[in-house]
Amino acid sequence: MNQMSETLKREAAARAVAEITSGMKLGLGTGSTARHFVDLLGERVAQGLDIVGVPTSEATAKQARECGIPLSDLDTLDRLDLTVDGADEIDPALNLIKGGGGALLREKIVAAASDAMIVIADSSKIVEALGRFPLPVEVNRFGLGATRHAIAAVMKRHHAQGELKMRVTAAGEPFITDGGHLILDAFFGRISQPEALSNELLDIPGVVQHGLFLKMCRKAYVATPNGVETLLKGK
Repeated sequence: MNQMSETLKREAAARAVAEITSGMKLGLGTGSTARHFVDLLGERVAQGLDIVGVPTSEATAKQARECGIPLSDLDTLDRLDLTVDGADEIDPALNLIKGGGGALLREKIVAAASDAMIVIADSSKIVEALGRFPLPVEVNRFGLGATRHAIAAVMKRHHAQGELKMRVTAAGEPFITDGGHLILDAFFGRISQPEALSNELLDIPGVVQHGLFLKMCRKAYVATPNGVETLLKGK
């Protein structure tokens, strides 16, 4: 990622930070753009901003602590005012695919516990229809073969154009999520019925969660070569 792109992503993160006021309870996202948000939020906290954050991954928790951001969890806090996170894809209705970093389960739990969700991303994440980016599906290790077979059947019904692959690390080992699960990446090419797909995947007993974030995001700050654009739900 070139320096100009990182600068624009930081500007998008700054737009989200500008909406934060003292007393807010925040969900802290995971990923390259969300890291900018946490860094900038830490600067505001050092200047006296009084907030508390709930991180969506162990990596974000570590970064937030290093930035001096007070942390809590959803056992202590019932609701959050706002979650700020990144995305792997954003469609015109602000539906998302997330989970490229492997934190989709915690990201969705935190977003669902929030009154609002803002996404910060770069323009490469904007798509006409979800599915170009592989859809992450977090699965239980037990019964993996049966779960893979059931997901493949759902993919066939939804005319997926690609394969179902186990996510692995750079060392070739299975990728393990913070919750101890595996991730299967489903290559659709285009998802024409995201809500139906969401329901069918969640009906599979071995599926813990998936990366379709539907009707959750209300605003996106998108870094483009021409500056930061604001996308609003329903517009």
